[in-house]
Parts: sequence; C-alpha cells; structure tokens
Amino acid sequence: MKPQENISLRPYHTFHSPVQAKLFAVVENVEEIIGLYKDFPDERKLVLGEGSNVLFLSDFFDGLVIINNVKGKTVLVENEEFVELAVAGGENWHELVTWTVQQGWGGIENLALIPGKAGTAPIQNIGAYGVELKDVIKRCYTIHLETFRVKVFEKPECAFGYRNSFFKKPENKGKFFIFRIDLELKKNHVPNTTYGSLKKYLEEKDIVQPSIVDVYQAVCEIRRSKLPDPDEVGNAGSFFKNPIIDTKHFQSLQQKFPEMPFYRISEEKYKIPAGWLIEKAGFKGMRRGDAGVHPKQALVLVNYGNATGREIYDLSEEIKEKVKEMSGIDLEREVNIIK
Repeated sequence: MKPQENISLRPYHTFHSPVQAKLFAVVENVEEIIGLYKDFPDERKLVLGEGSNVLFLSDFFDGLVIINNVKGKTVLVENEEFVELAVAGGENWHELVTWTVQQGWGGIENLALIPGKAGTAPIQNIGAYGVELKDVIKRCYTIHLETFRVKVFEKPECAFGYRNSFFKKPENKGKFFIFRIDLELKKNHVPNTTYGSLKKYLEEKDIVQPSIVDVYQAVCEIRRSKLPDPDEVGNAGSFFKNPIIDTKHFQSLQQKFPEMPFYRISEEKYKIPAGWLIEKAGFKGMRRGDAGVHPKQALVLVNYGNATGREIYDLSEEIKEKVKEMSGIDLEREVNIIK
C-alpha cells in the first residue's frame, strides 16, 4: 500500500497538538503492516491505536505513522462459567467493554471509558478502579517487526506490572505489533467494588449488590464527572503514574502531611495519589498559555486549543520539579513522549 504524505496528526492523537507526519497509513490487516515495514525499511516508524497515550514534542514526525485498524471479535471458548474472546488489536477499547457488559460477561467493566484500542491496552497494562488488564488477559498475538514472524506471548511472558509490560520496556518498545489479544471473562462475575470512589458512589446510590452493569454505569459517570472529553479538551488522561514509596519515605511524608491519602500495597510499599501531590504543589487548575492542569483532576494535563507538545511537556517538567522539592518523590510520566 502507498502511504499518504504530509498528513496532519491532530485528529489521530488525543492531545490534538499541531503535528504533521511525513508519511501516514491506516492498516486493516497484518499483511499490510508487514508490507509497509518491508517497503520503507529506512523510515522511522510509529504505530498508533487512537493516540491516547502519546505526546509529540515536535510539530513534525519525520517518518511513517501507522494507524492500527485491524478489527474483529471471536468467541473461542464458552461454557456456563466463562467465555474466552479473541479481540483484534484495532478494536476500540471502550466499545469492547460496552459490548461485553451487554453480553453479561464480567471482568473489564471497571475499565470502561479508557481511551485507546485493544492492541495498545497490554503495552500499558491499562487499569482503573481496582482492576487491571492483567486480571483477564490470557495471551497476546504479535508480529515481530524485524523478523516478521508471529510470536504468541502467554500471560506470564507479558511481564505485566503497574502500567508496565514486556512490550513497554525500552529494549522491546516498538519491536512488536499486537494484532490480537485473548481475554477470559466470567458469566457470573462478582464485580470488584473495593476502589474508594467507586465504593462511595455505589453506597450513595444504595446499590448493595452491584451487577456488572451497575459498576459499568458508575465508572462511566465517575470518569465523565472528573475527566475531560479529549474531543472537547485535548488530553491523554492520567499524565503521571501514582508513585510507590517505601515505609521510611511514607512515614516521613505522613509526618509532614498528615492528611495525605495513600494505599498500602504491602508491609514495605505504599502508593500515593499523584493527583494529590500535584494539587498540593499548587498546580491544580494552573494554566500556561493553552497548556494547563485540569481544574477537576490535577493528574490530567490538557491542551486548551493550540498548545504545542513542547509546552505541555515543559509544564510537566515544572510539576515534576516542584513535587520532587516538596515530597522527595520523582513522578514518572505515564504518557509516552515522542521526540
């Protein structure tokens, strides 16, 4: 297939900053992406799902941008207890969640309204409201983009961690095209409602035994109340990871900030909300031209119209420096920076 030339990427990434690609193509199947890699061996390449977790630092991408639009959903195994699904990498994630809930299959209802596509979900090990993709995924089907051979990664091989995986590690990044993921969902699923804001929402609604539909609707309502719609205000959701610190660091911070929220992971590890740290540092609602921090959720950096990727990045650097100075915590970006 022949790529298009000099295409604006504004519609293809959720920060909507002004970026132009030297070459651009949308692939509908595995053969097309292999063809592009073979036909343009010397071009820098970037594969995108919906561009919901990237920030371009430059206004020009000197290479080939490929949009994954490989579609399809297939039931592999089904019995009274569970269903195993094969999902093509180009399927919209939220639409997939909605469809599974409509079928009565539980396990990913907490992950509603996360932007992106199925093929990029494992890279980040997406998670929200007490659930992560690793809780339901069985395997990933990939193409190695140097040998063009199919490589199937069973769940343990994916090395899932907090917003991390084998595919995100520096030595593996960009080397594999995930064209299919297999999920195992339950038919009589008991939803996870342990997450603070979700639990509170359900209690306020007097929902004692929530169904997967109840949890799906609750998550959608909570997210819409807190997070801006990327179609209206450019953003990539959570910009930073929630940091994990050791007991000694936690105790020193707790003395300094007795009101600090936290989640105890183990005897030695504590997770601190990055949004709280950013708000405490005075950035919630702050604006630098068209680059800003969302007034309702400090974890979300936004583009109010014409902010460049560099301006958003510089604001994130300012936040990192201030939080480090205040707490000793070095915030880690969740968003992928494209230089």
